[in-house]
Amino acid sequence: MKDKIAANFQHIIFFMLLGIITFFFAYIIEPFFFAIFWAVLIAGIFAPLYKRLNKKLKSPNLCASLTLAAILLCLILPVGLLINLLVVESLDIYKTFDANSAKWINTLTDTFNSLSRHKIFKSLNLDHALMVNKSHEAMKVFTEYIVTNISTFTQNTIIFVVQFAVMLYSLFFFLRDGSHLLNTITRYIPVDKRHFNTFINHFMNTSKASLKFTFIIGGIQGLLGGLIFYITGIDRALIWGVLMMAFSIVPAVGSSIIWLPAGVIMLAMGYIWQGVTILVFCGVVISSVDNLLRPALMGRDVQMHSLLIFLSTLGGLAVFGFSGFILGPVIASLFLASWDLFLELYPKKEEAG
Repeated sequence: MKDKIAANFQHIIFFMLLGIITFFFAYIIEPFFFAIFWAVLIAGIFAPLYKRLNKKLKSPNLCASLTLAAILLCLILPVGLLINLLVVESLDIYKTFDANSAKWINTLTDTFNSLSRHKIFKSLNLDHALMVNKSHEAMKVFTEYIVTNISTFTQNTIIFVVQFAVMLYSLFFFLRDGSHLLNTITRYIPVDKRHFNTFINHFMNTSKASLKFTFIIGGIQGLLGGLIFYITGIDRALIWGVLMMAFSIVPAVGSSIIWLPAGVIMLAMGYIWQGVTILVFCGVVISSVDNLLRPALMGRDVQMHSLLIFLSTLGGLAVFGFSGFILGPVIASLFLASWDLFLELYPKKEEAG
């Protein structure tokens, strides 16, 4: 009896130590969570390329290096150029708005005065001074939000460089040793290998679908939006197209955050055909791209209800920031997979009739 109690006590102490050590290990690598996450995700996407090269060259180090070079050229370099363009142009837009704020106020005042003479707006009894002030405040808050976040990003350049270096370093080893790492994790985690592979498949399918959605739908919307902005004579059409691509990850609202205010402002400033063109084209064509391709790229691969995709994406963005547009749906997908496995392992007993 005493031996059994002593053995149980030893087991408790062991698991306490295991939990404490695991906690501290997770704590020390927590600053690099997002870097490791992106390294795992990119390695999973480009693993077929690495395996194809390794079959021909039979050199894991060389193949991992070549795959990493391909990732830099095809994925990371273009994204870096877009981010640089976004930062520079956003700062320029903020400076332009700040320098011409008085002109914007006068334009808004004239516009609302013109609209107030219309019988429809007369019947509404709107406070035009309040509308002008609130419009100006909204634009100022929006531009200050952009420049504040950009300033924070530029101030944390050293941290970003370290995170990026960690991601590249981890990516090399995930490409080269990915299969071995998965087998090692499977051996140490007390979960059946088939069940563990189910989680891995859900993770990769959801992540790939989210990335496909962002780059394909976002790219199409950004291209079309930038083109229509250029045709209608809006300055910096390229940067607005990039912003539309970025905002396309937000479900339901998406790129309309950019083109809807742009169309309304053009109408308010008296550019009727330009405003109508933006609203009609973006409302019909760009929205159709989202509605037609989103179910094909997200729902089919992820096998989640559209409402769950919507909520998990917004929740992920709110909790994890930019990486949340992938992490949110991934967590939701793993949640569903967990309950599916639960029902498989512990089937509901039929009630005695």
